[in-house]
Amino acid sequence: MIKVTIKDVAKEAGVATSTVSRVLSNNPKISQETKDKVNEAIKNLNYKPNAIARSLANNKTKILGVVLPSEADDLLTNPFFINAMKGMSIYAQNKNYYITYVFTKDGNKEFESIKEITNTNLIEGIILLRVNENDESIKLLKDIEFPFVAIGRPEKTDDILWVDNDNFQAMYNVVNKLIQKGHKKIGFIGAIKTLNMSKDRLKGYKMALEVNGISYDEQLVVHKSLFKENQGYDAAKELLNKNKVTAIVTTDDLLAFGAGQLLNEERLDYISLVGFNNIQLSKYQTPPLSSVDINADELGYYAAKLLIEKLENEDSLNTHYIVNTEFIERESFK
Repeated sequence: MIKVTIKDVAKEAGVATSTVSRVLSNNPKISQETKDKVNEAIKNLNYKPNAIARSLANNKTKILGVVLPSEADDLLTNPFFINAMKGMSIYAQNKNYYITYVFTKDGNKEFESIKEITNTNLIEGIILLRVNENDESIKLLKDIEFPFVAIGRPEKTDDILWVDNDNFQAMYNVVNKLIQKGHKKIGFIGAIKTLNMSKDRLKGYKMALEVNGISYDEQLVVHKSLFKENQGYDAAKELLNKNKVTAIVTTDDLLAFGAGQLLNEERLDYISLVGFNNIQLSKYQTPPLSSVDINADELGYYAAKLLIEKLENEDSLNTHYIVNTEFIERESFK
């Protein structure tokens, strides 16, 4: 079957190809008579216009860009990204938008990847999957007035669209539950401490201790560079070498998986362990891991919703959404 082109339509209608393009982009300067003639030719030839070419002619591509950080390169080990992307895709698809993903091989090049993708003229808006302190990506996007939304609370929320959990409250609640069970020596394992999410969860940990009259001990806190199992293992080793803890909270399930591996090896089955994100593998750990479900798919869904509403100039009073969390208690909570 021979593919029908825009030239074929122009020939059938007896007009220039540029006229067909203008009809497809609904240019008001084209007369109704010419529009009818071109539309008749389109119908007769069963012509299907190229969606991207048509979008470019309209200066509206209906494509959103997502820059995935370097630790997302193995999506199967960190399902947070898959779940967030699923939520984005569901909303975008409902609104006939597409999503393009760019992987960053080196964490330091995330900013460069954002610069590149915004210069292509192929995307209309961008979704940031995390927020750092003094975030240079946010500064760039604001400077060039490029539409974006952040998953994570920015330090300054003025004129910024964002979605997040109440990370402070979620961690506060977990630590408070542990203290009510009688734990006083509670270790904290985190990663990438410059992320606002990491800072908020640490603040929640500190506040729960303070409210319950327990002194904050810096030696009970270990920060690693990435949310990876091996780093959770190393952090737990570091923590247990210096302290006698009865519970450990982590800021990510992958860190908790690594910590749990060490606890099993050392037969420290009396130590409570809690993760964050409640990824599918949590319930298959030994023992099954207690975790905070952050509803990552909802984070992605509402991020896409805020950005598309802005691009479509829809009147929305919302500039941010706080997505609920839920503590899922399993056998590792002792």
